[in-house]
Amino acid sequence: MTQTRSSQPVVPPPRSPAAAGPVGAHAVADRLGALAGRGPATDGVAVFLGAYLPVVAEAARRNGAGERPERRLAATLTLRCAERALTALETAAAGGKGSACWRPLLDARHHPGVRPVQFALAGVNAQLGCDLPLALVDLCRTLRRTPTELADAFERAADRLVLLEERVREELTPGQELLELADPLVHLLGCRSAERARDGAWLAARALWQLRQTAGGAAGLDAEYAAQLDRSVGLAGRILLTPLPAYRRR
Repeated sequence: MTQTRSSQPVVPPPRSPAAAGPVGAHAVADRLGALAGRGPATDGVAVFLGAYLPVVAEAARRNGAGERPERRLAATLTLRCAERALTALETAAAGGKGSACWRPLLDARHHPGVRPVQFALAGVNAQLGCDLPLALVDLCRTLRRTPTELADAFERAADRLVLLEERVREELTPGQELLELADPLVHLLGCRSAERARDGAWLAARALWQLRQTAGGAAGLDAEYAAQLDRSVGLAGRILLTPLPAYRRR
């Protein structure tokens, strides 16, 4: 595990199960699927969910009885992470704001100058950069264990998101016949590293956990840190969603 890298109201944590069991696991995938089907295929949220839903469905399957404990724990963490996305998207669908890390995608979801790969990466950015570390801390509190004790679950859950980002880049980035070296999309995609984002998420989770242990979190520094993390990841999402000019065909 890599050990390095990485006023506004605090975003409340999403609803989460009281234990690490499979209760509600398939409901998370079903409700995300329902959100994906509400809008047109060009909707940025639908683009992200189309790529993300297989990850959630696989986690729901691995969260069931009979799975090896380490895989089941990683699946539970993946589902806790997905619940945060679900809460943000359902809040927006009901007219609310949702967490800051998801607002850029929600605001730009219908922008004609944003490409599908940008929408999908913005969703991964919110999940890997903010939702995953907060979900890990939430699971640690539920299980009364430390982030270090759940390092393997974190690594497995983070790897799923890194692999998702790699697949998104392969499947949604236009082919070389449409992209030139000087195309802005080439530079925009080159500014992001999923591996560095994973390292930053691990560092954020450990820092947040340590802050919560300091004087029992009485100083409120853990909540401030979580809110700042949410906003910072949201800012990165806005950069990823920079509208780009139409591709020039050769």
